[in-house]
Amino acid sequence: MPAREDMPSTLRRSPQKAQETWAKTHDSAVETYGEGERSHRTAFAALKHSFEKVGDHWEPKGRKGPSDAQAERSYRDEPVRTAGGIDANAPKEHLMEVARKLDIPGRSRMNKAELVKAIDKSNKRRTAKARQR
Repeated sequence: MPAREDMPSTLRRSPQKAQETWAKTHDSAVETYGEGERSHRTAFAALKHSFEKVGDHWEPKGRKGPSDAQAERSYRDEPVRTAGGIDANAPKEHLMEVARKLDIPGRSRMNKAELVKAIDKSNKRRTAKARQR
């Protein structure tokens, strides 16, 4: 199956369930749309309903459902920027907990939007660092 060869490194460092969710959706999307960006986006959309990106890997969310404004939309005419795998719809307390795990400085003074942006920045940094190993 193509998903095992195309699996991103962040998923290889994630729980088996996240890998299976992504791989199963990716393979199904390849059958429907063919190999390419659309298949990857479809697989990540399915993954983001149950998992969120924390640092350089994906962890199960406390609740299932859309993770950001883009995922909530039923149409895709005008794209909205995604939150990069962060559960932006989660309560601020959850975002504070994730920021605490990632040791983000100044988190106590941040609002929800600032927390999402800081978590995304930290996630990207940690993913880049993990890829260098």
